[in-house]
Amino acid sequence: MKKLIAALVFLAPAAIAHADGDAAKGALVFKKNCFACHNATEPKNKVGPFLGTVIGRPVATYEGFKYSKAMTEFGADGKVWDEALLATYLPKPKDLVKGTTMAFVGLKTPEEIADLIAYLKAPQ
Repeated sequence: MKKLIAALVFLAPAAIAHADGDAAKGALVFKKNCFACHNATEPKNKVGPFLGTVIGRPVATYEGFKYSKAMTEFGADGKVWDEALLATYLPKPKDLVKGTTMAFVGLKTPEEIADLIAYLKAPQ
């Protein structure tokens, strides 16, 4: 039992640190997976909406972007993009928002998701 407690004490800080993600790694995840369609540092829409202010923003509301009917309906009840909703969305966007026009299939690992979310909190 003491060994188990010692292991948990040793591993807990690493798990907590990882849960927050690494913004520098998240910038690489964004560049690899999102940049072709989204911008996060300049408030401009591309094929997809600007994501630099996505955290805390109501779903499907960035001014000047024409969202799909599926995304508009998904956000119609007042959903807001927070860390939890992004963590649910990013692994398989089409599973959460049936009929979305976004071609992206999703991020593969919890680490990539946490890192991307950390980056989106303050993109640079």
